[in-house]
Amino acid sequence: MWIWLALISSVLLGFYDVAKKRSVEGNAVLPVLTVATSISALFFLPVILSSEFSLGWFSEGSMFYVTPISLGEHLLIALKATIVAATWLFGYLAVKYLPLTIVSPIYALRPVLVLLGSLVFFGESLNAVQWIGVAVAFGAFFMMNQSSHKEGIRFTKNKGIFYLMMAVLLGVGSAFCDKILMKGIQPASVQAWCGLYVALLYGVLMLFIWLPKRKTERFEWHWSIVLISVFLSIADFCYFNALAGEGALLAVISLMRRGSVIVSFTLGAIFFKERNLKSKTMALYFLLCALALLVVGSLG
Repeated sequence: MWIWLALISSVLLGFYDVAKKRSVEGNAVLPVLTVATSISALFFLPVILSSEFSLGWFSEGSMFYVTPISLGEHLLIALKATIVAATWLFGYLAVKYLPLTIVSPIYALRPVLVLLGSLVFFGESLNAVQWIGVAVAFGAFFMMNQSSHKEGIRFTKNKGIFYLMMAVLLGVGSAFCDKILMKGIQPASVQAWCGLYVALLYGVLMLFIWLPKRKTERFEWHWSIVLISVFLSIADFCYFNALAGEGALLAVISLMRRGSVIVSFTLGAIFFKERNLKSKTMALYFLLCALALLVVGSLG
């Protein structure tokens, strides 16, 4: 079951990337994030209220039931929310300044860093197939770098690339937090409270950062902002429940979620008329081969 949930999450993340790109085009990033996360938090507000005030709207033991959690667990979720908020802020800035056909493949390298992080911080070992997958993934990254030069994007000098790499690195930290949280806290509890905390964090940032300079950083409403909330809420719901599944493997789930690159790459090419697709497609092909090798190595 956790494999199917991870697959559904992957497809929805692809649509989420497209909605995100449409929303930040010519738009201030912070208000887009604040509105989108606030809508997501409202989705799960009934779940929190039902649990905190014993309203009985959701039966105990169901996927939507939020169990009471301790102060220490709230602090852990707040830490996770802080990492998520920073990850999304850098990620949305990257999407604003870079073509989606560059962002999505590079962001798909995150599972490779999760594996390497497991090697360094948790003493895990990689087998031969996984090491080959890592090598192929970095080869695909080099190919993407070469392709980006045709669009005047230098990986070492472009601010969009800096934002993207920060989002990738913070996303690795978020993945490790997820696995720790899933060991003792129910998925719905993590998603509901984390979403609420993220929305509150962005609300504070809006108050002190965006509002004072709103005349120079324009915000325009797009219905795609609602789609951000819908796609991400369902994708994360599937993801958290996949992580909590019996025998679930973080490495495999992370890899499967990065399969969203196929959806976002294809739709980015169609809707946003992005260029240099031949060389980017070749880099994407090698990246998918790398992800396949990592999945095979993880399952073996």
